[in-house]
Amino acid sequence: MRHHAFVIEAEAEAGIAAARDWLARELGLAGRNNPDIVEFVYGLFSVEDARRVGAFAAQAPVAGEHKALVIAAGRAYHEAQNALLKLFEEPPEGTYLFLILPSLGGLLPTMRSRAAVLAGEHAPAPAVSEAARAFLAANAEKRSAVAKRLASGKDDDERRAHRDEALAIVNGIEAAAYARLHGKASAPVVALLKDVQAVRGYLHDRSAPVRLVLEHLALVAPKDLV
Repeated sequence: MRHHAFVIEAEAEAGIAAARDWLARELGLAGRNNPDIVEFVYGLFSVEDARRVGAFAAQAPVAGEHKALVIAAGRAYHEAQNALLKLFEEPPEGTYLFLILPSLGGLLPTMRSRAAVLAGEHAPAPAVSEAARAFLAANAEKRSAVAKRLASGKDDDERRAHRDEALAIVNGIEAAAYARLHGKASAPVVALLKDVQAVRGYLHDRSAPVRLVLEHLALVAPKDLV
């Protein structure tokens, strides 16, 4: 049975390219200007955005019998994911859905259960962000300063941007840890991955304890990880 809903762990551009490749290969649905491939790119995916996606999903294909909705976001609120659950569980006939996130660590179990992970040769490996590289290369004092800075903000927009940067650091640390493993067991790296997975979920909350998360990772993440 062919899946109709997918999640991809990648940055927006790479994830969209992976979705396009799948659509062209599996459905013959190709072309950047194809009206039956609708792409949405968000920094932060909200409930309002989820409703907009749902409205597009309800429309019939324009040129053929299939259509695809490709959603790329830097971060998705849990409430927004909940708003997509029914759509991902029962897409309209002929509709294919792709949700692209830099990391699937913040994906709700209920959402993950409704979608197949597009991975391996069809999706790129997560990259280590520049923010994560700088954080890992810094000494303890500089890491603490980053944590303090990202925990503040003069308004909602700045606080949201700081939370996104914090999430990029956390996702980058995870990507670097996986790259370090190379299929080999390493107790310190495995422990770090468990820490990342335990704390990252907090950053998907509107009242994220950014400073506590980063200060914890500042203590446990080795400087030579990248």
